[in-house]
Amino acid sequence: MKPIYMNNCITSQPAPEVVDAMLPYLREKFQFPENFIKTGTERANELSIFKEIIAESINAQPAGLHFTSSGTEANNLAIKGYLSANAHRGNHIICSVVDYPDILTNAAYFEESGFEVTYLRCDEYAFIDLDELQEELRADTILVMTTLANHTVGTLQDVKTISQLIRDSASEAALFVDACQAYGRYAIDVEEMGIDMMSISAHKIHGPQGIGALYIRSGISIAPTKHGVNRIDPLSTGGLSIANIAGFAKAVELAFSDFDENVKYIRELSRYLCESIERKIPYTMLNGAPCEYRVAHNVNISFDFIEGEAIMMMLDQYDINVATGSACFSEGLQANYIMMAMGRNHEQSHSSMKFTLSRYNTRAEVDYVVEKLTEIVAELRRRSPLYLDFLEKNK
Repeated sequence: MKPIYMNNCITSQPAPEVVDAMLPYLREKFQFPENFIKTGTERANELSIFKEIIAESINAQPAGLHFTSSGTEANNLAIKGYLSANAHRGNHIICSVVDYPDILTNAAYFEESGFEVTYLRCDEYAFIDLDELQEELRADTILVMTTLANHTVGTLQDVKTISQLIRDSASEAALFVDACQAYGRYAIDVEEMGIDMMSISAHKIHGPQGIGALYIRSGISIAPTKHGVNRIDPLSTGGLSIANIAGFAKAVELAFSDFDENVKYIRELSRYLCESIERKIPYTMLNGAPCEYRVAHNVNISFDFIEGEAIMMMLDQYDINVATGSACFSEGLQANYIMMAMGRNHEQSHSSMKFTLSRYNTRAEVDYVVEKLTEIVAELRRRSPLYLDFLEKNK
């Protein structure tokens, strides 16, 4: 069995077609777009085509799409740029306790700078409290932030309803959505969903690392967060890799050429993985929303009585690459803040594993992973004082 990769929440394998699309821009078509010269005009025209391809995938106008060096840069540009340009309109921000770290660290930064931040609670599935959102919206609320697909447990927030609540309130807040985990695996229409700003990233959908984009609705005012020469985009000054942008566009073409079938395949494979684990391994628990309310590729499961880090390292011995469910915090041995906000305890957080699949995974790979996972869990539980104590108490 060749190495198995089920860690697509972190990054994904670049599609071979993506690499091929990038190569000309690493060899002979390396020039930046410039006025009045042939190569500059050619690059400018090609960039326009790439932007149209990506914008069409979210039903956006190409003029509203701005390239960045990553999803994180897009998140920072949206939040810092919008608040810098609109601070005169109010100083109240709303996000949630289960948002992506980019959102939460920016919220903390602006809270220290004098803004008031409301952190919405969530339920046991990581859905944010929409009643609380409705109560907290007020005239001086200028920005509402949310993460479309939760990066830890995959729960999908109801962005359309969030947008409607904002429009029905006294607030004139903009809605910013981090869609990096959802994009390419969940249908997004920025017009229908009422999204004002949204970040996406190429390397989550089999594109290259080092390129992302920020959608900004027409009429939304954004201040630049870095200043310098305008090579590709006025909001992301300096050089951006045209090869990466070409790869981004090709990855989008591949993901959206048969979008429904691609998502259906990944969702069915994820369901098969989840059902296989639940059938063969006792004392497990799915974390996050039920299948139809979570992003297609995410399966987060807690294995009682044992540590997720130990499972991950033992799977690695079989060339199986997965993540712990508390991956963002595991290096500091802290319980994952998402899991704790959902009402899980420290043991359930530390025992969780996150499998994130792609169109390159197969049922045969799932069968092999579950086979090895079953052996590993049995061995770790055999050594676990918690499990032995549980057996003793339940004789």
